Amino acid sequence: MDELEETVVTPWEVRGRINYEKLIEEFGTQPFTNDLKQRLEKNIKQPLHPMIRRGIVFSHRDFDWLLDHIEKGGDFALYTGRGPSGNTHIGHLVPWQFTKWLQDTFDVELYFQLTDDEKFLIDREKSYEETTQYAYQNALDILAVGFNPEKTKFIIDSEAGPKFRRLATEISRRITFSTAKAIFGFTESTNIGLIFHPAMQAAPCFYPSVLHGRKIPVLIPAGIDQDPYWRATRDIAEKMGYYKPVALHSEFIPGLEEGGKMSASKPDTTVFTTDSAKSVVKKVKRAFTGGRATIEEQKRLGGEPEKCNVFAWYRTSFEDDDEALKKRWDDCKSGALMCGPCKQELADRVVVFLEVHQQKAEDAKDVLESCVIRI
Repeated sequence: MDELEETVVTPWEVRGRINYEKLIEEFGTQPFTNDLKQRLEKNIKQPLHPMIRRGIVFSHRDFDWLLDHIEKGGDFALYTGRGPSGNTHIGHLVPWQFTKWLQDTFDVELYFQLTDDEKFLIDREKSYEETTQYAYQNALDILAVGFNPEKTKFIIDSEAGPKFRRLATEISRRITFSTAKAIFGFTESTNIGLIFHPAMQAAPCFYPSVLHGRKIPVLIPAGIDQDPYWRATRDIAEKMGYYKPVALHSEFIPGLEEGGKMSASKPDTTVFTTDSAKSVVKKVKRAFTGGRATIEEQKRLGGEPEKCNVFAWYRTSFEDDDEALKKRWDDCKSGALMCGPCKQELADRVVVFLEVHQQKAEDAKDVLESCVIRI
């Protein structure tokens, strides 16, 4: 079967054409409706983030319950994560920008887990020292997004403290191997470290409650591919005396080729935070678009922005103005906009963005250590 025809969405792999309505059905989540958007906007009394306005946040678990909780005066914490297997790229930064908006809007703590242990257990080519080094490098990119360092806590699994590890152990006793096998597809050849790891990834759901000595719900903004990690967590939460974790799922950010999400395993179609301006321009100019075979056909038939990964990048992170985005869509559809200039403008925007980001990552070295929690 052609790779673009076969859809795979797991915690370790995402490829193929993505049907988000089908994913909602398969994962058993709820669509993020217009009613929820309006209710959220009413609560925050400010414009919604573009990812919500444009439907990029498409699914949730119990976000309506969290809004009930907030309306009653309750607080919450944020939790998200990153598997540090290499350098970060644009596909990682976009959902982190949304997470920053949530932190700023609700003025809450963020617990950011860096699973260097899992990456060591999965990738036999990498040493533990390498995955931990990547964790610290990735943390600089995370802080460069603009998170409040006073309210941002990094959990680097290899350096997690006794309270965190005890919590993970308590969680592990509640989840049977048969449950983990059904969710993750573990086999007899799976190493026992990976079998335990879901307990480590569940622990941040309850960690804020442990640290503060009271029940605090956690909101997880993440890709739906990571949802299996918290499925079993939700089943045991109330039995352990905690709230079920709440989730918001956003669409995958595509690479610069057709199909799937941006992936470090395809470096020629992925823009990394470490890329030079020359490399960015080269990659973007080779991007898959919704353009026609010739300029004449483009003028006559118009382009297909709904298929275009360049337009997808504008939609997700490189055009904040909804009217400007609509004009770009209309100009593409009418044949007034050619792919060459559209690619060049995107490349220019990405280059400027990365120049600023790289400087912010360098500046973040001064505060990184204060953000790592080892309790």
